[in-house]
Amino acid sequence: MEKHYTDSKVKGVSTGTTILAAVFDGGVVIGSDSRASIGGDYISSKTMNKVIQVHDRIFCGIAGSLADAQAVTKAAKSHLSFHSVQMESPPLVVAAASVLKDLCYKNKEELQAGFMTAGWDRKKGPQIYVVALGGMLLNQQVTIGGSGSTYIFGYVDAKYKPNMTREECVQFATNALALAMGRDNVSGGVAHLVVITEKEVEHVVVPGDKLPRFHDE
Repeated sequence: MEKHYTDSKVKGVSTGTTILAAVFDGGVVIGSDSRASIGGDYISSKTMNKVIQVHDRIFCGIAGSLADAQAVTKAAKSHLSFHSVQMESPPLVVAAASVLKDLCYKNKEELQAGFMTAGWDRKKGPQIYVVALGGMLLNQQVTIGGSGSTYIFGYVDAKYKPNMTREECVQFATNALALAMGRDNVSGGVAHLVVITEKEVEHVVVPGDKLPRFHDE
């Protein structure tokens, strides 16, 4: 996860991740790598799933301090569960993103975590919202985050197109994560993908040895 420490003894040490979400025709894909690291190059876990479910058809990709992110998503999950009981219907994706935004903004001096929220709801269909560290909320069709994202902005700009098929979008997300993991030394492991549509939620795991290979590898 990505976090910058300011203590003089560990100044300059950081951790990393790669997360991504993209809307396609009828649904949305959200995914991440699986490597969690602390102390720069020290890898604490190779199997971390950074795509967290906060409601039936709403998921969050997390970047930043793992402890902070888990605390925020746990609080958001509880809030949304209570909200759905009150409203007698599933929460909207924007409602979930707004809960995360409020939690981040109210605790912006203490938290070091950012989120992307992706899901499907009855009102607007597939959606993606980005919640920045300070609590800013943005609606986007495709977004990337974490240290690995710096290597794939060009690929995402060139290859993403609206109204892709499910298969095209899954391949796009897999390629993007593979490219980031190939360049960013603190992103790696497997690719976790969640495909969310009106009919279903499908979890896809692409092992490291099954990820696409590119010419420089």
